[in-house]
Amino acid sequence: MDNNIDFKDLWKQQAVSPPNIKELLSKLKYFKRVSLRKLVITNVLLIATSAFIIFIWYFYQPEFISTKIGIILTISAMLMYLFVYNKLVGFYKTVDRTQSNSEYLQKLISIKTKQHFLQSTMLSLYFILLGSGLCLYMYEYTSRMTIFWGIFTYVVMLGWIGFTWFYLRPKEIKKEQARVNGLIAKFEAVNKQLSVNE
Repeated sequence: MDNNIDFKDLWKQQAVSPPNIKELLSKLKYFKRVSLRKLVITNVLLIATSAFIIFIWYFYQPEFISTKIGIILTISAMLMYLFVYNKLVGFYKTVDRTQSNSEYLQKLISIKTKQHFLQSTMLSLYFILLGSGLCLYMYEYTSRMTIFWGIFTYVVMLGWIGFTWFYLRPKEIKKEQARVNGLIAKFEAVNKQLSVNE
């Protein structure tokens, strides 16, 4: 019995299965659907939050100018983020079944680039404006509290912003990047496979 098995030779002889285009297209369709749903939910939540903040401003009539500036900064942060985030709708909607694999790949790379800008630059600006706005907004109400409760309120608020920034944001970014990178890698593999077969 021959114990000298050449694993490299066996590996080379292995048949390569052709890429499953239908499965890949269904994953792309799922990615598009999830991304559009997330975009709609984000729009609804941020617009509703902005409307609620405007209602509070109108109904409670804050006295301090810092409160009004805080409200303006907070709403500006939300509207600015939505303005940039909604530009992704065009990219998601133009992904359809009539495109070639290389066109899918280019769309995904464009989406990845836009998402990176949104997740780095825009999200940083969003958090800076939102944090500043909330700190200014809360000043009027915390100034009426005792020092302990005023500090406690700011610590809780800044703690939540910190938790969101340092834990939730990177986790969500990593998940989004993995989803897009996985699709890009699969389309690149399909393109390589198809170019080899031509």
